[in-house]
Amino acid sequence: MNIDAWVWWLIGAVGLGIPLVLTAMPEFGMFAAGAVAAAITAALGGGVVAQVLVFVVVSVALIAVVRPIANRHRDQRPQHRSGIDALKGRSAVVLERVDGTGGRIKLAGEIWSARSLDADASFEPGRQVDVVEIDGATAVVM
Repeated sequence: MNIDAWVWWLIGAVGLGIPLVLTAMPEFGMFAAGAVAAAITAALGGGVVAQVLVFVVVSVALIAVVRPIANRHRDQRPQHRSGIDALKGRSAVVLERVDGTGGRIKLAGEIWSARSLDADASFEPGRQVDVVEIDGATAVVM
């Protein structure tokens, strides 16, 4: 049984696609694309040297071009804060006098216990304050 070279390249492409799926490493997909390009070269009658060169050039070119673009897109994703991290930096309205020992604020539509960041500072009802951090169930404001 004599199998053509292009079939071997396609088998190699499938073989490289398996770790791509299992490890989610896109480099395997780029090597698989290089193997498909080499299979096309073999099907068009290119020699072994041409097939290997096409495989190497396509694989390296894809890695050199696609990886930096993917890294750039990964770094530009907006970071969505949730939970208490989303409350830090928000403004709140003082409902009951807030000082170093306690008080009440309205934050994100809810009533929270609060204390001032500076123990000597105090904030009267109606005043806008900024949430610096959340300490347990208490908002630390300034």
